[in-house]
Amino acid sequence: MTREINDRELWILGVKADSGRDELIRSYLSAGGYSSRVEQFEQLSAGRPLGIVLDISPFADDGWGQLLKIKADPATRNIPVLPVFLSATGKVGGVFPVGGFFTLPVDDHYLLERLAVYGLTEEAETWDLQAMIVSRSGEERLAKATESVGFEIIKAYTGKEALALTSIHPAYMAFSSLMLPDMSALELLEKMRLYPYSRNIPMFVLLKEDMKEGEKAAMSREVAHLVSKKQLSCTEFLSYLRRRE
Repeated sequence: MTREINDRELWILGVKADSGRDELIRSYLSAGGYSSRVEQFEQLSAGRPLGIVLDISPFADDGWGQLLKIKADPATRNIPVLPVFLSATGKVGGVFPVGGFFTLPVDDHYLLERLAVYGLTEEAETWDLQAMIVSRSGEERLAKATESVGFEIIKAYTGKEALALTSIHPAYMAFSSLMLPDMSALELLEKMRLYPYSRNIPMFVLLKEDMKEGEKAAMSREVAHLVSKKQLSCTEFLSYLRRRE
């Protein structure tokens, strides 16, 4: 018997079914007007959810692996993903509102298509706007594609350098490798959100095509250091989502 798939729901991934870890976040989503369900990547072929809430904590069921699968597959890579940290008992410890994810090497046409969909290329030829790329390698292909639609490229090679540059001249948008020499992209995002001049800069995270198990575990531990020691309230959590009536 085939289950009914509702594509207007938010799907919760990275949480094992029947573990009970989804109960609190589902109650939060319900309070915000969203229907939700716990699912797995394999079910995305049967339906297209409104968006995905993804657990990337050390307690997740391969959250990073599921993220890579979602963003590597042309059939699913456009689905919005909101990474969250759920504790062992399902308490919401943190939310990471990235602008989006792109896998490396970047597909130029897909990149520019998505930036246009987000409305980020409309004013680039009219105004002098800067896009920051934070990466150990400099990501030349990404830089050239972004320059082609009118952006001036600013490069930073560490998270600290990126923070220093944005304090001098905030960028219009930013791209960051998931792992930088001195911090992760999610830590950089958290630090940028502390300051009024960088709080609203959309940040896109660049993912390698594959992550080893040790890298996934290291990233989950990194995220654990960023989260609040207290549970986020329903109101705090819903501030990252548009409330539905």
